[in-house]
Amino acid sequence: MTLTGNMLIGRHSVTGSREAIRAIDPATDIPLDPPYPGGTGEHVDQACALAWAAFDTYRETPLAARAEFLESIADEIESLGDALVERAMAETGLPRARIQGERGRTCQQLRLFARTVRAGGWLDARIDTALPERNPIARPDLRQRQVPLGPVAVFGASNFPLAFSVAGGDTASALAAGCPVVVKAHSAHPGTSELVGRAVARAVEKCALPQGVFSLLYGSGREVGIALVSDRRIKAVGFTGSRSGGVALCNAAQARPEPIPVYAEMSSINPVFLFPAALQARSEALAQGFVASLTQGAGQFCTNPGLVIARQGPALDRFIVAASEHVGRSPAQTMLTPGIFQAFAAGVAKLAEHSQAQTAATGLPGEGPNQCQARLFVTRAEAFLADSALQGEVFGAASLIVQCADDEQVREVAEHLEGQLTATLHLDEADLEQSRALLPTLERKAGRLLVNGWPTGVEVCDAMVHGGPFPATSDARTTSVGTAAILRFLRPVCYQDFPDGLLPSALRHSNPLRLRRLLDGQREA
Repeated sequence: MTLTGNMLIGRHSVTGSREAIRAIDPATDIPLDPPYPGGTGEHVDQACALAWAAFDTYRETPLAARAEFLESIADEIESLGDALVERAMAETGLPRARIQGERGRTCQQLRLFARTVRAGGWLDARIDTALPERNPIARPDLRQRQVPLGPVAVFGASNFPLAFSVAGGDTASALAAGCPVVVKAHSAHPGTSELVGRAVARAVEKCALPQGVFSLLYGSGREVGIALVSDRRIKAVGFTGSRSGGVALCNAAQARPEPIPVYAEMSSINPVFLFPAALQARSEALAQGFVASLTQGAGQFCTNPGLVIARQGPALDRFIVAASEHVGRSPAQTMLTPGIFQAFAAGVAKLAEHSQAQTAATGLPGEGPNQCQARLFVTRAEAFLADSALQGEVFGAASLIVQCADDEQVREVAEHLEGQLTATLHLDEADLEQSRALLPTLERKAGRLLVNGWPTGVEVCDAMVHGGPFPATSDARTTSVGTAAILRFLRPVCYQDFPDGLLPSALRHSNPLRLRRLLDGQREA
């Protein structure tokens, strides 16, 4: 497929009129063709008008038809073949296997949401039948279901050009809920975004859906993003990116005459707690696993282990020595964009210059631009507790080890943490009581707790939680990965004393969708 550099507004291919964005091959710093002129407020208005016009039709599509649409998107993405893989590699510097794996994950989650849509449990149908003879007050017939919020604005992520971008988890879950989607492509991978956007557009046409179900916009500055969040027809936002970007979108959404929810995944350092017995028994193995997780993909994962917390002593000393050796042998890797590399370099320089943080190890130098050298730092708990700068996220393969004097100081450090996506516990049988005492704190701090694993790698499934208290996300009640992500884009509506012919299918007496509804307090068979 030939790339056009155009936006997709419904079924129309539209050339922008603002400053163009151009992808850069981060391995060479060479710009890639074509340029992508940015959109304007008028383009946002057109996309939102189409989305709003499509909403009432799309939200009531039969569940089977909506599921087939999601599956069709997956089929269309797969049909792009190597063209998609090669363009994504050129725009991100990521290896072929990573892009192929991410494409598989993207299509898997689309098909998983198709399964979820067909099952219908997300409608959460509840029925309390009328009790006209009840004293002293009769009860009316009350029926409840979940309905979609409305058109959703989705912002593509820099670090996942497929799985968290144009047809990624936010888009898939919003479409599954019955919400049209307007995507603002990330400026780091516009060509990849166009290829996937055209795949979605073909699926819309193939499934005979209203054209406003999907649009794709570009923009180099804030104009398009802020206009999109501020548009009265947009009813929710999905975002994965920086803390400053997420907060800016939240502020814009709250400043509207009608505030709307922003589901922003922003900042997390994902603490790893090493308990004494585990550390004593397998410090070398823990060090090896830690560095493998830290350096995977140049550390450009939102679940990268950026903090290690443990009691000081010989076992921790052995861990630090072993981890330092592994970091020192780690080859440099190309980062996603020059901007991400510059931010990483600034972050590690700030830690290196901090009087209370010692450099334990530096990875091997690389050749060419934008090369991430892994870095490992060590500090004392007292310093960590005294200076919030030591808690800042460094996006990339950099981590800080916090040495604690005793169990109480471990607890103090845990209490001091901001909200996190994950918290990991490495423990043996002898560590159970100590770890149990820490669990209430960690449950308050993180969305996913792991035992004897590493946080990189987020399974797309029903039980996954990829979220957490601020600043990990802007709303700790939700997840951006897994089938529960559909709940972000729904709200309940109650129907009182409706005639059966006027009720939505999910609530009719005959239960045509064969749902396991909550009927007078009992689940239907």
